[in-house]
Amino acid sequence: MQKIVVIDYGMSNLHSVCSALAHAAKGQAEVVISQDSAEIASADRVVFPGQGAAADCMQALNQLNLASVIRKAASEKPFLGICMGMQVLLEQSEENDSTSCLGLYEGSVKSFRRHVDPQEKIKVPHMGWNAIQQKQEHPLWSGIPQDSYFYFVHSYFVQPTNSEYAIGRTDYGLEFASVIASDNVFAMQCHPEKSASNGLRLLANFIQWRGA
Repeated sequence: MQKIVVIDYGMSNLHSVCSALAHAAKGQAEVVISQDSAEIASADRVVFPGQGAAADCMQALNQLNLASVIRKAASEKPFLGICMGMQVLLEQSEENDSTSCLGLYEGSVKSFRRHVDPQEKIKVPHMGWNAIQQKQEHPLWSGIPQDSYFYFVHSYFVQPTNSEYAIGRTDYGLEFASVIASDNVFAMQCHPEKSASNGLRLLANFIQWRGA
């Protein structure tokens, strides 16, 4: 039986993520919550959820010596980033007066308030259901129709330097990269664990995906 490790850095409510993964696995995987580097290294696949502010997230990762562990896991095995677990994969975030992040992807995390035309009159945070436009084929899209709806809660969006990494996009005052992927990494701004059947299907696809 394969092992899925959900990274715990002390800032996320992991219950719903783990419950959704266990449901999607249908007995094919053991889901473990851990912040132990050896256990993360031994996992068959890794999930990196997150919530809260970028600076607090990076401080916690650095205090727990998890930054290098996450970079290594993302280079070696199927890796799913969710919400803040997507944002901090980039180099820098505008949040908290500029926060240095993990740097797996060149680019930055932008504020809706700063970059959306005020005439759009959007509410921040972006909260609720919205469609994802699938821009490139990927195994995790299997069985999920184009423009399917997923659940979002966020005030910042990612802008990778290489736009080819943005394999999913969503409109909210502007078009932003709601999903980025390359090699072993698939990361999404929305919450698959809160996205009903589409989210469960994506998690099931992740459990079967072999990565790069």
